[in-house]
Amino acid sequence: MIFMGTPEFACPTLLALIERGEQLAAVVTQPDRPKGRGQRLMPPPVKELAIRHGIPVLQPHKVRDPDFIDTLRGMRPDVIVVVAFGQILPKALLDIPPHGCINVHASLLPRYRGAAPLNWCIINGEQETGVTTMLMDPGLDTGPMLLSRSTQINADEDIISLHDRMSAMGAMLLAETLDGLKAGRVKPRDQDNALTCYAPMLKKEDGLIDWQRDARDIHNQVRGLAVWPGAFTTLGGQTLKIYRTRVGNGTGLPGSVLRAERGVFEVACLSGSVFIEELQLAGKKRLDATSFLAGCPVAAGTLLGGEARDE
Repeated sequence: MIFMGTPEFACPTLLALIERGEQLAAVVTQPDRPKGRGQRLMPPPVKELAIRHGIPVLQPHKVRDPDFIDTLRGMRPDVIVVVAFGQILPKALLDIPPHGCINVHASLLPRYRGAAPLNWCIINGEQETGVTTMLMDPGLDTGPMLLSRSTQINADEDIISLHDRMSAMGAMLLAETLDGLKAGRVKPRDQDNALTCYAPMLKKEDGLIDWQRDARDIHNQVRGLAVWPGAFTTLGGQTLKIYRTRVGNGTGLPGSVLRAERGVFEVACLSGSVFIEELQLAGKKRLDATSFLAGCPVAAGTLLGGEARDE
């Protein structure tokens, strides 16, 4: 078996495979990337986990490289497990294992194919999501489904909490899938393409808040983008990132501050209002509303939005 994955989301599945005693010939992950202010090269979480357990690690810049594909072919894996790897796998690689490449995808396929399914589920106000195991083909999350498990999305749950729940659920579902395939209980099922929707990679501009939207929509945007890029607006021409909100029923000009005192920071939307509970002004610390307003008083009637002077 070979495991392919990169971020923290993939780690519970890799750990589950290790604890099951699966014979892992190698772990394939993305190259180390520069991070932080010092731009030091940092290993992906999956690489760190693999090294701790003595598993060989491969970090190809491009999985389409013929030499890399030949290396995998020489390992003769019976199956390849893929979780949030980060590159599209070519057919030459998919054809290597006799039992196929099994992907753990963080949505209830065929809905939310693509790079950021959990984020877009929250942004779009979905009340349910889940994980699906599938046999990979050259398309984007289009292969035959194996198993799926669903879960409710809590009304105020953000991407951090949902990510952690889904990564653990994905690990359990992969184990169940492998056992089911071995016992002949699990059979591939084709996806209904008519039911699909796309979850594209997030862009920085996805975080820009349009106050001419309903409060619930803005609240969902904040929840779905709490890790990156963060929902943001401007205050006095400076970028203001908003990390946590709750929905209110205040009314006023969209984007105008209704209240900003005693730790209450309420802003009007097209319909209803949002209470900002955690935020960060450009160049400052991330704070709760009480601490923020203590150091940066905001007058009622102030209008949020407009051009930012800095990031």
